[in-house]
Amino acid sequence: MVLSWLLLLVMALSPATLGVKECIFCELTDSTQCPGTLMHCGEDEDCYTGHGVAPGTGPIINKGCVHSTSCGREQPVNYKGITYNLVSNCCSGNLCNNAHGSTGSQTMGLTPSLELGLLLLRHLL
Repeated sequence: MVLSWLLLLVMALSPATLGVKECIFCELTDSTQCPGTLMHCGEDEDCYTGHGVAPGTGPIINKGCVHSTSCGREQPVNYKGITYNLVSNCCSGNLCNNAHGSTGSQTMGLTPSLELGLLLLRHLL
């Protein structure tokens, strides 16, 4: 019974309650796919997807956490010897920069507390 209440409590806690925001991180790439890995962000950071362009080349992208004051700003970045103008498009909420959920993890779209709850439940069953 106590374990059931503990599981319910863990599942009820939101990442905001825990003070943790998670985003997807991936390096600069010229690929259309950027599945990335899970990363933890600071309190004053937002998730972002960066889109870069340079004359005569295809686009580049990257993802991660960025200080909220950098959202929407354009900055030069060097990728494969070419300088691109990269704009960080921010979003709010956990894993909001996870386009199409293509991360390879079955639980990636869940909050950390839900993932922990599922792990506890699997252990009990």
